[in-house]
Amino acid sequence: MPDALSPLPRPRGVPADPQKFAVDVKPSAIDGQGAFAAEAIPARRKIGEIRGEAISVREARRRARGVERIMIVEVSEKRAIDASRSGDPLRFTNHSCRPNASLRIRQGRVEFYAMRDLAPGEEITVDYGETHHDGKLRCRCGAPGCVGFL
Repeated sequence: MPDALSPLPRPRGVPADPQKFAVDVKPSAIDGQGAFAAEAIPARRKIGEIRGEAISVREARRRARGVERIMIVEVSEKRAIDASRSGDPLRFTNHSCRPNASLRIRQGRVEFYAMRDLAPGEEITVDYGETHHDGKLRCRCGAPGCVGFL
């Protein structure tokens, strides 16, 4: 019999919480809202992931056309995840040319890992790499050596 401090078993069909560390969504100096560490996050640890609607890459590119804030990640040559309606806080992770986290695609999932120790209150950033903006959106990261555009 589990003791009073043991977590209750997760009911069948209810997915596990993909967040491994607490993350807050707050106004960002980089752009709009951002994802911020709500607790200390050690280097090389998985912070969490984003979920969303699985769509084709063709549909992803159609949805991204003319939109400034895109919450879509291509996970393969044919499939993308649209996190626009997701409740996962990491969907607000902003780009930085000098990021403190990395985005990895693993088995069709979009995961975030700390590249170094993150302090509570620190904004979590990743390098978006290639984007749907095709180099037409000004980068606002403010990092030394910023490339200027996404």
